Amino acid sequence: MEEKKECCHKTKERSEKEYKDLINRLNRIEGQVRGVKKMVESDTYCTDILIQVSAINAALNSFNKVLLANHIRTCVADDIREGKEETIDELVMILQKLMK
Repeated sequence: MEEKKECCHKTKERSEKEYKDLINRLNRIEGQVRGVKKMVESDTYCTDILIQVSAINAALNSFNKVLLANHIRTCVADDIREGKEETIDELVMILQKLMK
């Protein structure tokens, strides 16, 4: 998995399996969000919507865990092997953002 630098944005090539897994997770989350929108449009009771929103939050957290684990195993590990210590600061910053 080679990381490229284009303009001012980094990119990451993913394996087909990783790509499909992430896209499938996002597609399910997108479907859940559309379902909640329909619930609001249908005047569904508040607590029923809140339960579905909670499920969306859990799915997003799960997505983040998978993406973060892949990031650490590939990008972060490769950068550390190459002596790019600034990657640790970047990882700490993203962990702080995720834990808000």
